[in-house]
Amino acid sequence: MEIKTKNEEIRALLGIGSPEFPKYVTQILNLANQNAQATRPKVVGQMSELIKGFNGKTLAEWENWYLERYPEAIDRATEKILNMIENFKEAIGKIDEDMVRRWVWDLVIVKTFLGLRFQEAVLRKLSEEFGLDYRLASPEEEKKGIDGYIGGVPVSLKPRSYDSRKLLPEKIEDYVIYYEKKKDGPRIFIPEDLESLLKRGKDNKE
Repeated sequence: MEIKTKNEEIRALLGIGSPEFPKYVTQILNLANQNAQATRPKVVGQMSELIKGFNGKTLAEWENWYLERYPEAIDRATEKILNMIENFKEAIGKIDEDMVRRWVWDLVIVKTFLGLRFQEAVLRKLSEEFGLDYRLASPEEEKKGIDGYIGGVPVSLKPRSYDSRKLLPEKIEDYVIYYEKKKDGPRIFIPEDLESLLKRGKDNKE
């Protein structure tokens, strides 16, 4: 049995009203908060731990209990978000049709293409790092779990969060290169045995 409910209903069940905001305001405030990191533990405390130490029952009791321990937290978080809102206002004033068009073009055209060619970019980066040739796998090789070759060594490229070892053919299970996408660019993780093999290949080539 599955029962679905909504946050508004939970608040109503506990007798807590929902604040009303103009359209788009909460989205802007959430974004400003994320950028300002205004409600991080260093500002407002580790909430998941704090609530464990609260023995009261009502919202008023929780408010008093919390503010006794973090009397300036609400004001500090508010100030951080307001400062970020001012930054948003300044940035919005610089946005025109040409800027929006360039942003859309980069998102739709460039970043889509980069996503399609991501594996090749990683292979090329590693080939430069180890001074070895690379190539993409053929369709038949892809069926075996191979994404490409570096210096003749078959490798598979997988997200770091993806446990692919159990799914890959035994012969290349030790040659899985993991990556993790970050805002400033991907991080590439190479197993020690593969790193040693590629270094030997580089030495032999030289």
